[in-house]
Amino acid sequence: MNIHEYQAKELLKSFGVPVPAGKVAFSEAEAGAAAQEVGGSKWVVKAQIHAGGRGKAGGVKVVDTLSDVKKTADAMLGTHLVTHQTGPEGQIIQRVWVEQASNIVKEYYLGMVIDRATQRVTIMASSEGGMDIEEVAKATPEKIIKETIDPAVGLMPFQCRKVAVAIGLKGKLVSQSVKLLQGAYNCMVAHDALQVEINPMAVVNNGGEDQLIALDAKLNFDDNGLYRQKAIVDLRDLAEEDPKEVEATSHGLNYIALSGNIGCIVNGAGLAMASMDAITLHGGEPANFLDVGGGASPQKVTNACRIVLEDPNVKCILVNIFAGINRCDWIAEGLIQACNNLNIQVPLIVRLAGTNVEEGKKILNESGLKFITAENLDDAAAKAVATAKG
Repeated sequence: MNIHEYQAKELLKSFGVPVPAGKVAFSEAEAGAAAQEVGGSKWVVKAQIHAGGRGKAGGVKVVDTLSDVKKTADAMLGTHLVTHQTGPEGQIIQRVWVEQASNIVKEYYLGMVIDRATQRVTIMASSEGGMDIEEVAKATPEKIIKETIDPAVGLMPFQCRKVAVAIGLKGKLVSQSVKLLQGAYNCMVAHDALQVEINPMAVVNNGGEDQLIALDAKLNFDDNGLYRQKAIVDLRDLAEEDPKEVEATSHGLNYIALSGNIGCIVNGAGLAMASMDAITLHGGEPANFLDVGGGASPQKVTNACRIVLEDPNVKCILVNIFAGINRCDWIAEGLIQACNNLNIQVPLIVRLAGTNVEEGKKILNESGLKFITAENLDDAAAKAVATAKG
């Protein structure tokens, strides 16, 4: 689950991470009032969407009058911002963040992610922060500093100083880095976050001493931990998510939209991934990942079909079930129910195996409906690709 930049900043601030003064606004008038409230003589108006690359796409503007704050907010709100992460359709801007502009001395990059190899949180930092960090990682990976955190003791002050010195911070900024890095790490652990990214982490000088602050922030969270993170769930913005994925969650389905034309309904994440790989191997492209999970009732299968068919690109549906907890007769009944209730016009390629497989096949054969049956995964994937290609 993702949240907006302003929400991430508020969370980090609660753990002692310094951030610029700012306020969220949903209208031109609110943006002007926000600028007056945060104070200063120059402001930054930032589009709030769940995507990176906003600066290059025109979603971050620096202005120096209150009237320009309102004009900029009015120009942004309600429009679609297209970045390299949104796709060509873009994402609609429904809110903006107005914050005091900072006099930036130097920009750095700071990220914290879970390294699956070590099963530990790892810090990634660089002296080359800002909008082109991806290019830095590709062209000069030696500029990315890494530090692994032992979960038994947490992030130690000496590790923070080690990272700070490695990216070129000096003097008081090194000691400031301890507070910022430990605050970010503690926020990550406390809220079951999968990633904390501060880009840029910047040294600013607003008329006094240099200060290390988080100029931008991104957090995303482990969906499996949300049951104990009610405060985080309350921050969820459903308008920023694919409606199909939101609906799937309400039915206990795991759905992720993709860009292909072969719909997939599978039980088990591993088998779903294998099914997608098999489709790709045969020259096709999956339209989605969908795991119906264990104990899929006929109604659940019907809901799965409906959600998959909401994608207009889908030309056929591959149903691949290896039943253990599930039962093939349930799946078969669900497919027939879906065909009758949803008036499904695209071909369904069905492979059943496991519990009650013979009963399931019998139900399909006696239904009078034209299912394309398959004996194994490879056969099913080949038939799905051939069907999608006409």
